[in-house]
Amino acid sequence: MPALQRVFLAWNNFSGSIPKSLATLPSLFQLSLEQNHFEGRIPDFQQDFKQDGSFVNLAYNKLEGPIPYSLRKMNASFFEGNNLCGEPLPKCSSSRKKRTIIIIIVVAGSLVVLALIAAVSYILKDPAMASRFKKAEKKKPAGNVIMGKKEDQSSQHYRKLGEKAKLYFVRNDREKFQLQELLRASAEVLGSGSFGSSYKAVISSGEALVVKRFKQMNNVGKEEFREHMVRLGRLSHPNLLSLVAFYYRKEEKLLVSDFAPNGSLASHLHARRAPGEPGLDWPTRLKIIKGVAKGLAYLYNELSNLTLPHGHLKSSNVLLNHTFDPLLSDYALLPVMNKEHAQQFMVAYKSPEFSQYDRTTRKTDVWSLGILILEMLTGKFPANYLRQGKGGNADLATWVNSVVREEWTGEVFDKDMKGTKNGEGEMLKLLKIGMGCCEWDIEKRWELREALERIEELKERDSDNVEDYSSYGSEGDVYSSRAVTDDEFSFSVQA
Repeated sequence: MPALQRVFLAWNNFSGSIPKSLATLPSLFQLSLEQNHFEGRIPDFQQDFKQDGSFVNLAYNKLEGPIPYSLRKMNASFFEGNNLCGEPLPKCSSSRKKRTIIIIIVVAGSLVVLALIAAVSYILKDPAMASRFKKAEKKKPAGNVIMGKKEDQSSQHYRKLGEKAKLYFVRNDREKFQLQELLRASAEVLGSGSFGSSYKAVISSGEALVVKRFKQMNNVGKEEFREHMVRLGRLSHPNLLSLVAFYYRKEEKLLVSDFAPNGSLASHLHARRAPGEPGLDWPTRLKIIKGVAKGLAYLYNELSNLTLPHGHLKSSNVLLNHTFDPLLSDYALLPVMNKEHAQQFMVAYKSPEFSQYDRTTRKTDVWSLGILILEMLTGKFPANYLRQGKGGNADLATWVNSVVREEWTGEVFDKDMKGTKNGEGEMLKLLKIGMGCCEWDIEKRWELREALERIEELKERDSDNVEDYSSYGSEGDVYSSRAVTDDEFSFSVQA
């Protein structure tokens, strides 16, 4: 334990207090605990976290109280979604001041209650007053709830516009409906990411749709935005989540798309499962990666003028339909995104070429595909995606490469991946494809065409040449640790 350097436990529904033992690990410099249910105060971390690339991400838990001094140089986004205070968040108010305010509120509240009781007693005793009170009484309007939350400024804007607020439909094969119907529909919050919030809305016809509210698209004009959305609306492929409609206003945009009933790939790979609940098996993962590659190839062909036809390819942007076929989402949004925000959060800007040379190429989306392949095979989340800004040190790819070269290839694969018997040879082939796509040297990195061809050749079960790869025992899914030669896996990492 003293040598432990990285702990990644995000998206696991863990609860209780953060273990104090984590705060005393001398070598720890990366801790990822976001999107859990940890509560209470943050322990006083003893580490200085001055090492390059160090971070402690505690976002979206139930933590409260002051942020420890040792963590006050961290990015504020690592603490959002909690009830915390102190640098890098706003200052904590003093407890004495809080107690004084509470006492004042209690006393004032008590006086108001006593006054109301006295007034009601007076009204009830005086028939004339009671009669006048009943005549003047009116029903109070119920609170307006729009898109699953209490009315905010944006929601007030839509309500005031009334019928003037119209959706722009980008597909002719869909039944049209009004924006007001969408806003009044029963809504369920699906999540809140770096670009905005997502909601599932069921309209009167019974159709389920997803509405995404984007606030970081206010650097493009209405006509430019409309032209790009219309272009995206023309795209049609079995592995793309279709854009249905959009609404434009300067402050925020609404994008309406179909609902994918099986959620995101990320939730199946990383969410905590109930005891006995199986993870994605090998045939399903292979099916998903084949669909992802086909969808990406379609984007490359149809959006040939874009350097980044997708730009934000990651497991949370791969949705799954009722048969677990993948649907790429949030694709080709870079032309309408605010540049500064895109470079802070979009996956393409975590690539080695942007980290080193401040540039992206037509092979950058291929790098994202490679990371996705390794994530699916290993079941490990790419931690560098959690960092804002540049983050191309490719932790996941580097780890895979080190394990392969240490002759423990079987240790790479996700132990929760079932259905792998007699398939490890094909899994190793996919591992090689992923590493070819993750190549730091752009000249050596595979073209998408080559990766797609190799992926298409993969099968669920090994061919007759299975002896060339690792094999299983006759019972269960137990991996061997046969070494893979350097010729089989050639992969460079920037030191």
